[in-house]
Amino acid sequence: MSPRRLLVFLASLFLILTTFASANNVNLEFPTFTLRNLTLLGDSYLRGDGVVGLTRQLGVPSSSSGTAIYNKPVTFFDPESNTTASFSTRFSFSITNVNPSSFGDGLAFFLSPDNQTLGSPGGYLGLVNRSQFTKNKFLAIEFDTRLDSLFGDPNDNHVGLDIESLKSIDTADPILQDIDLKSGISITAWIDYKNDKQELNVSLSYSKTKPENPILSVNFDLSDHLKEVMYLGFSASTEGSTELHLIENWRFSTFGFVPARPRSRPHNVSENTVTVMPEIPVSNSSNKHHNKIGFGLGIAGPAFFCVVLAVFGYVTVRKWRGIRTQMSFKAELLAGPREFNYKELNSATKGFHSSRILGHGAFGTVYKAFFTSSATGGTIAAVKRSKHSHEGKTEFLAELSIIAGLRHKNLVQLQGWCVAKSELLLVYDFMPNGSLDKVLYQESGQGTSLHWSHRLNIAVGLASVLTYLHQECEQQVIHRDIKTGNVLLDGGFNPRLGDFGLAKLMDHDKSPVSTLTAGTMGYLAPEYLQYGKATEKTDVFSYGVVILEVACGRRPIEREPDSMKMVNLVDWVWGLHTQGKVIEAADARLNGEFKEEEMRKLLLVGLSCANPDSAARPTMRRVLQILNNEAEPLFVPKIKPTFSFSYGLPLSLEDIVSDGEECESPNSMREIIID
Repeated sequence: MSPRRLLVFLASLFLILTTFASANNVNLEFPTFTLRNLTLLGDSYLRGDGVVGLTRQLGVPSSSSGTAIYNKPVTFFDPESNTTASFSTRFSFSITNVNPSSFGDGLAFFLSPDNQTLGSPGGYLGLVNRSQFTKNKFLAIEFDTRLDSLFGDPNDNHVGLDIESLKSIDTADPILQDIDLKSGISITAWIDYKNDKQELNVSLSYSKTKPENPILSVNFDLSDHLKEVMYLGFSASTEGSTELHLIENWRFSTFGFVPARPRSRPHNVSENTVTVMPEIPVSNSSNKHHNKIGFGLGIAGPAFFCVVLAVFGYVTVRKWRGIRTQMSFKAELLAGPREFNYKELNSATKGFHSSRILGHGAFGTVYKAFFTSSATGGTIAAVKRSKHSHEGKTEFLAELSIIAGLRHKNLVQLQGWCVAKSELLLVYDFMPNGSLDKVLYQESGQGTSLHWSHRLNIAVGLASVLTYLHQECEQQVIHRDIKTGNVLLDGGFNPRLGDFGLAKLMDHDKSPVSTLTAGTMGYLAPEYLQYGKATEKTDVFSYGVVILEVACGRRPIEREPDSMKMVNLVDWVWGLHTQGKVIEAADARLNGEFKEEEMRKLLLVGLSCANPDSAARPTMRRVLQILNNEAEPLFVPKIKPTFSFSYGLPLSLEDIVSDGEECESPNSMREIIID
């Protein structure tokens, strides 16, 4: 074969291989869910049993919105063959409620060209934004549990087809087939769309057997709304409700696509055709030349291979150090958090410009990031950035390994990470209302003050997540730095606990290990100061201080306005409790707009958690039960217990305080009395 013919042959082969692409039908099946294939937005979370919760699980009414999206886009239209796919999906869900009279709003299965779909709570079902009503594009089947006249709902128990609007194309009442969406019983739904018939059917059953007749049948051509690729997912929302929405399993498939044909013979290739390359004739006159080429290739082939191997080895050795740094913790991460490109993060933060700084912490600086790429779709995130150092790297790996393995609606969601240019970076969901301390202590007249319902919700949410960390994880997690600055607030003022740089993983059956005392003054338990041992009870103490801050609107340690005297919040509240006037500790900015019984309970829970005697403090599970009215409050003594100990600290208080407060170094041995 002549060199020219060889070149033509290779070019033809390349052309045929690149054009012989086919639009693939998709088959997905999730008996249970993992983080490997899902993106969870808003308040959605993954339970330990592999069930996805879309809205917050609280004993008190709240507003919530959550979305779960399959990570990869699915092809619904093949421009090569001008074919729109048919599709079929089956999933099981349940809608439960601890308070049956507090219902609404429902859930939806949706298709969207956007993988960052997260709408507003309430009747918006997490599909559209209240302020940008027409921004989100979607096709959805809603399972609505509230009658909302704004969207023309027929009743509070209906199924509807929604296309880029929450005013349904058509609806049906499942009760006609004895299906109550709010029953709390697991319901299986089937959604089938046949493009050739332009027909969509929705079926429901309490069993796994598909009923003969659908609940909802709509004749509608979806081809104009099914884009080339779209994302699949579920969303749900509540507003002033305790309704909980769970997705238990899911199966989805597309069908109707056929393989694309080679362009040279587009109408003569069936699905079973095997393409055979035509034999290229070789004349006898060129045999000698052919042999020469073969001989040359025989020599050049191995030589080329050696060159490629040498280049690969050079690049590998050059990058080995950076790879080795990442390999030390990559294996410990779940598949959920993605590895970001440094260039992408640098661009999203305007080169880590000072105008994008949200705050500073023990780990480093936090920046606001705007992502405009097609992969992230105009989203906002928070990026923690730290230079390489022994301490920074240790905290970075701690935060990665811990947060990547945890899932709770009141934890800050980790989106991803990056190690590059001697920097360590973590990417989190952006919390629009910032940290609790900034909202709690903002200047009068600035921003939105925390109403009593928000404060009670924060107390319950923090108790829930600490119960999870202390008692429900495979390994117990001690946070060690619980404070209002590490509690972030989402758009609905729901709490999200973050900053796990100081956290420690422990087996439940092992005693706590001694660690270097770290944390923030005002939140540190007395026994932690003495022994430097972090236990779940030291977290309980810090939680108690945070709860007193939330109820009283005062910092843990404050200077009296008319004197130089420093006042400890726990001491101040306990003093009022001693006088029988604990309710006077309530934040004056609430203007008395709270239930006195709830305020008293919260203050006494705070005091019981901040008891100097660690043995007298409740567990976080008990605290959660008390706040949810499932257990009686603990007895709080009128006189604050006295705790005394002798200790030797080789450290200055600067070594103890994580945020760099300037304090005078104590003597090496000192008697401390805490009362």
